Amino acid sequence: MTTPDDQDGLEAQFAQWRHYVQRRRELQRCDAEELEDHLRGSVDELVAVGLRADEAFLVAVKRMGSLDDLSREFAREHSERLWKQLVLTGESDSPVTDSRSRRDLLAMVACAAGAAASIKVPELFGMSLEEDGAFYAPNVGLFTLPWLAAFLAWRRHATKALIGVLLALFALGTVAANAYPLTDDSQSVVLTSIHLPIALWFVVGLAYVADDLVSSRRRMDFIRFTGECFVYYVLIALGGGVLIAFMFGTFEAIGISPEHFISQWLLPCGAAAAVVVAGWLVEAKQSVVENIAPVLTRLFTPLFTAALLAFLVALVVTSAGIDVEREALILFDLLLVVVLGLLLYSISARDPLAPPGLFDKLQLALVVSALVIDVLVLVEITGRITEYGTTPNKAAALGENVILLANLAWSAWLVLGFVRRRTPFAAIERWQTGYLPVYAAWAWIVVLVFPPLFNYL
Repeated sequence: MTTPDDQDGLEAQFAQWRHYVQRRRELQRCDAEELEDHLRGSVDELVAVGLRADEAFLVAVKRMGSLDDLSREFAREHSERLWKQLVLTGESDSPVTDSRSRRDLLAMVACAAGAAASIKVPELFGMSLEEDGAFYAPNVGLFTLPWLAAFLAWRRHATKALIGVLLALFALGTVAANAYPLTDDSQSVVLTSIHLPIALWFVVGLAYVADDLVSSRRRMDFIRFTGECFVYYVLIALGGGVLIAFMFGTFEAIGISPEHFISQWLLPCGAAAAVVVAGWLVEAKQSVVENIAPVLTRLFTPLFTAALLAFLVALVVTSAGIDVEREALILFDLLLVVVLGLLLYSISARDPLAPPGLFDKLQLALVVSALVIDVLVLVEITGRITEYGTTPNKAAALGENVILLANLAWSAWLVLGFVRRRTPFAAIERWQTGYLPVYAAWAWIVVLVFPPLFNYL
């Protein structure tokens, strides 16, 4: 016999379980309701034989088995759903959801068309991709990311105040890319071309979390969105490459060269529009890609760990120093960012209630290896700046590596505590999501402060 308090607590547990089930996109609403009915029946049977409500719930959930296994079983039994999810806007049990999917599709088409048109607007003023690379490179993010942010802000029902903030930040990015009279060979052009898209991507993130600005879970969702958007964009690019190859072959077979159309229209407009399409695909087709997260992290984490350890061993054996020229700095920073990305992506895909295991220890080795390499790079950069003076590239790399050092060091400590069962997994998630504004702030500093600082002073 359950008391009213027990019943309230049991319903709260069911609500939490239901929320977790609904994140498994392999399971449609009718599937989730079927599972919940089965779970409730098991709980009632266990309560009838004398268990308390909370005990009965835990035992019933345990008997049901892994939700991942259940999801895979449903996917096998209803394999046609995967194909439908790939080619349709989504199927649901609700007419309201279907209507929303159609509106999302129309909004995506409008924003993608806007991005494609934006990339051609400079040509109205006499510019071209071939001759004005110094203009297009810093501005490439401004042609595409505002449209993706617009789609996400529309989908999240962003407030007017937040829309105003988004517009102000994109306007600030426009000023940063175009206000400074830089020469084509200026290091600040390269730095702005690299860092402004990063700064603007965090503006996109602000639009993504517009429905819950203070939630660490939503910020972690944005990290997952970033990775999955990249996956979809690569898939679109590969498909576009096949399309271009066929166009070249078929049109040249009849004596028509499509080179001008492809280079001046298809490639730039398609690349710009694909950014919005990739974002829409992540939103509309999450079930297709969400299981890629654990696959990618479990595949590449041991590979990158082995590569970093091999590099450190080679560094010790050969006693060779680290080259800190521009290309090498970019390469090492990219490596460290990839390592951090693997950590973030694995956190976003991990079951927070699962106990630490071998994979968590492997991640600890990866983070520690990256931390050691970051320290070595910082030592080399500091030595070069002390001996030869600073440059925009070295100053930017110094700041980035200091930021990465702080994050990697505390991440290593938190992961170590989690492996030793002394730190809750939620602490790692809160730290990583709370650190995102630091990256955004540094990217904005590089694009706003570095050009006048290094070119005028």
